[in-house]
Amino acid sequence: MASACKARFRISTVTAALTAVSGLLLAIAAPASAEVKSTCGTFICVATAFQGRDYVQDITVTTRDGLPGTLRAFVGDYRGSKANVSRWRFAVNREIRAYPRLAVCGGLDSGGRVIENHCVMIP
Repeated sequence: MASACKARFRISTVTAALTAVSGLLLAIAAPASAEVKSTCGTFICVATAFQGRDYVQDITVTTRDGLPGTLRAFVGDYRGSKANVSRWRFAVNREIRAYPRLAVCGGLDSGGRVIENHCVMIP
């Protein structure tokens, strides 16, 4: 009987863990209406998830060679940076108006110098 109780406890624990993980994945997943656009420069790649023409959800900046540096993301009045990483997702989640197109940009700095800035244009 003790083994039956342990088995039920394990099943309920696994079920609770799977429910929590699936809820977390739903919370971080981009809505179905979000579009993703990306482009690469010489040293970095920049990707953005956006809705419509004015709402930026996030910006992901990745170094092409996988080496860490100071990654930056900027669009409108949003500025974010993260040092000593090779990939970072910046959560913007704001509406930024630009006419006729919005430039969503990422950058790479190393040794106090700007190595590259690269932008994705949102129509």
